[in-house]
Amino acid sequence: MKLALGPLLYYWPRQRTMDFYAAMAEQPVDVIYLGEAVCSRRHEMRLDDWLEVAAVLADAGKEVAFSTLPLIESESDLKAVRRLMDAARDDMRLTVEANEMGAVRQLAARGQKFVAGPTLNLFNGHTLRLMADCGATRWVMPPELGRVALAGIRKEIPAGVETEVFVHGRLPLAYSARCFTARRYRLQKDNCEFRCIEFPDGMALKTREGEAFLTINGIQTQSAKLYHLERELPELAGAGAGLIRLSPQSEGMIELVGAYRALLDGQPASMPAGDYCNGFWHERPGLEWVNP
Repeated sequence: MKLALGPLLYYWPRQRTMDFYAAMAEQPVDVIYLGEAVCSRRHEMRLDDWLEVAAVLADAGKEVAFSTLPLIESESDLKAVRRLMDAARDDMRLTVEANEMGAVRQLAARGQKFVAGPTLNLFNGHTLRLMADCGATRWVMPPELGRVALAGIRKEIPAGVETEVFVHGRLPLAYSARCFTARRYRLQKDNCEFRCIEFPDGMALKTREGEAFLTINGIQTQSAKLYHLERELPELAGAGAGLIRLSPQSEGMIELVGAYRALLDGQPASMPAGDYCNGFWHERPGLEWVNP
């Protein structure tokens, strides 16, 4: 299986982002997704910055994909998506991960191959065949799907379409037109003061009893616990997964990549400590931990 690094879901300062990907260029990752995949108001990294990062990663032998926004709310958002597509078309080393059906439509009209992202709600073979007809060469399984669902879909996956599974990180659960981080500070979304940048791994949300419940990341809602499918890797390989996806986090990423790479290579590895869950894969509530 290949090791993939999903798009950065948090809002980091430009230099921190550039340094992060410079470090990832030297790590044993096969595929790296770039670009803003949550909120169009985040502007620390411009397209030229992402193209610079993409060139460094491609020169280091990585497969690079630009992820599109999951919510297109304005003409400026649409133009930003078109610019990503143009960049991928102009550089054969780049591709696009479509996270919204408008992006799929444009890519299909252009005849560009693409990755069908996890926010497209691909839950059956019929929709996978539709994506393949539009030009998809890979699909990223929605994180809420589990082992039984993948086993059922596997027989219907079109030839030539790879399967990628989210195996580590805070689960992306939902997106909204409203910004929850701005609301926390009694700010309007259009005047949010970019408060997301103060939370490099999102803002923890607890219940009234003080238990970790969710993570707030601008317009995105994530799990509080880290999804973690370390012990399920042999099962994933048997289920036909060709890639596993790690989600970027602010600390310990080099160690995490090294541990998963070692496991994929059949070597023992020590995983960083964390508050883990794996319920979705085992057809249980996502926040649960099931001992395989």
